[in-house]
Amino acid sequence: MELIQLLLNGLSLGAVYALFALGYTLVFSVLGVINFSHGAVFTLGAYFTYLLIGGKAGANGLLSGLQLPFALPFALALPLAGLASALVALLIERVAFRPLRQRGADSLLALISSLGAGVILVNLIQLLMGAESYAIPIGTLASLPASLSIGGARVRTVQVLLLAIATLLLVLLSVWLEGSRSGKALQAVSEDPLTAQLLGIDSDGMIRLAFGISGFLAGVSGGLVGLSVSIAGPYFGISYGLKALGVLVLGGLGSVPGAMLGGLIIGLAEAFVPAEWSGWKDAVAYGFLFLILVIRPQGLLGRPLDTKV
Repeated sequence: MELIQLLLNGLSLGAVYALFALGYTLVFSVLGVINFSHGAVFTLGAYFTYLLIGGKAGANGLLSGLQLPFALPFALALPLAGLASALVALLIERVAFRPLRQRGADSLLALISSLGAGVILVNLIQLLMGAESYAIPIGTLASLPASLSIGGARVRTVQVLLLAIATLLLVLLSVWLEGSRSGKALQAVSEDPLTAQLLGIDSDGMIRLAFGISGFLAGVSGGLVGLSVSIAGPYFGISYGLKALGVLVLGGLGSVPGAMLGGLIIGLAEAFVPAEWSGWKDAVAYGFLFLILVIRPQGLLGRPLDTKV
């Protein structure tokens, strides 16, 4: 029973890590740049979800006491929060990435620009909503039991919900990438943007699509984590962002299957850390990452970098 519970804990956490890391992967695959504002979009997704289900802003921000005149069910609020996060991601692409790309700027400048956009977003959240924590109301899942019995183990319904939603999105994204024309076009742009454009593919449109999907995945991930562990202030996305970066590197830069595998491995590694060593979870996860990269620097499913001579 304990093994089943640990497995479910690890799988649900790992699936969310994978979902979050896929946002990094999509942008990196088409631009070759890590989008450091992704963690801030994750945080926004959690706040959007909180407000859409009827949550009330605290007393310390400019939006003090704000509460929307309606309260949506979580099943509707989560995708809407994802869409709102996608719009923010598209705005970031338009302001922080596109001008540099059009001028042929070095990719390092785009990375720094994304970092600046992330800092601005986090500070804007703090200005509007304050620095306090927010807990998504317990009654959000009122129609579902608080826990379920699986194989004799008692598991929180939230964890099962996290695993189910994250798995569904991962499967849908994989099917779309491999089975649709737009998915194939996105893969072509990730391989060689210039050649893809010469073949009639709208590279800029595919880049915008990658940012939109990335933002949607970040927003949904933020809403799921906010439901599970609450929203620990405007900076709570930073720790998850760093963990997702570890997942991205572990699976292999730019590899969608690698991001999925890396997320599950990191989630399971954390879940199997004994309770008395819970403060060492991050150390265990990153220690495991270090060992894998020493053996296989390109990541589990990544490709070795070509050496030019």
